[in-house]
Amino acid sequence: MKFTKNIGMFLLAVYLILDGLLGFGLNIGPAVFLLYIVALAAGVFILIGK
Repeated sequence: MKFTKNIGMFLLAVYLILDGLLGFGLNIGPAVFLLYIVALAAGVFILIGK
């Protein structure tokens, strides 16, 4: 298995995995704020091409 070296795509993958788990009823409470931070960071890194 080969991991991507693009930090934006890596953060996007983490976001999608966490968002999918939340859809199945995983309750992380106030830590859902971190999900928004990961999504924002992924978008920025993808836009700047890192």
